Amino acid sequence: MLEDQSLKALVQLEQHNVALLFTNYLVTLGIDAKVIAETVITDNGESKQGYTVYCQQDKQAQATIEFELFIKKPFDQKYQQAAWHNGETVSVKSNDLTLLKSFRESFLAHAGAVTLVVFVLCWFVYLASNLGWARDLFTLLQFYPKVSLDGFITEPWRIIGPVFFHFSLLHIVFNTMWWWQLAGSIEKELGKGILINLLLVSAIFSNLGQFFVSGANFGGLSGVVYALVGFVWWYGYLAPEKGLSLSKPIIGFLLFWLVLGFLDVLPVNVANTAHLLGLISGCLLAVYSVKVAK
Repeated sequence: MLEDQSLKALVQLEQHNVALLFTNYLVTLGIDAKVIAETVITDNGESKQGYTVYCQQDKQAQATIEFELFIKKPFDQKYQQAAWHNGETVSVKSNDLTLLKSFRESFLAHAGAVTLVVFVLCWFVYLASNLGWARDLFTLLQFYPKVSLDGFITEPWRIIGPVFFHFSLLHIVFNTMWWWQLAGSIEKELGKGILINLLLVSAIFSNLGQFFVSGANFGGLSGVVYALVGFVWWYGYLAPEKGLSLSKPIIGFLLFWLVLGFLDVLPVNVANTAHLLGLISGCLLAVYSVKVAK
């Protein structure tokens, strides 16, 4: 039973993830909507579980038009973006080949060349590490044992090398997920140059800071990810017309995670300095991009 009588049934779908995607998108358009699981009776008398999308009555016509566009390509970038902005995740059934194909197309469509290269490189290093080359790869990508001009000239890649090395599955999944989402949006809206600058500046800034605090034994894309968070957060605040933004719950969660790291209550080792300096560098780059560079 739907409690909010201002909402009216719009359409019923068999798959919850598809219904949820569309509902999230309606909400971003300013249309109140929700998904209700309901049992329906088919023409042959069988009962079947379905998911009904309800939306506010005075915007039914607009919602109907949006649904006709949505159902043609439910995993388009704008619908995925709506799900992220509302802080919800959408699962894809492993036995649904059509949805998997749509998800793959959406994944590639959202990520530009720079986003994909970094994503693939991180996973290549991680997989190779688990196949027996962990020590060699870490030695190759490790930050300088001692910061010097000679070291930078002879091995310049080491200044950003640690961002590509991850120590666990959870570590790389968390980092590359956020990298794909945030870097993809930045690259699509602002171009490759902005993303490359953001990657290099935040990697150098966060790596240097972490080195001076804990030495050269660290790795991961986390500092860069926090730079992306700071960049999108402040760029969206200063230039909302560009379409870059993060929902307040997501920002709050990531900042809370940052605080927990400094309180040393997390069950894993966290490069707290890299996170903080990455966040600061991202915020500053956003201010510079909007107020100075434009």
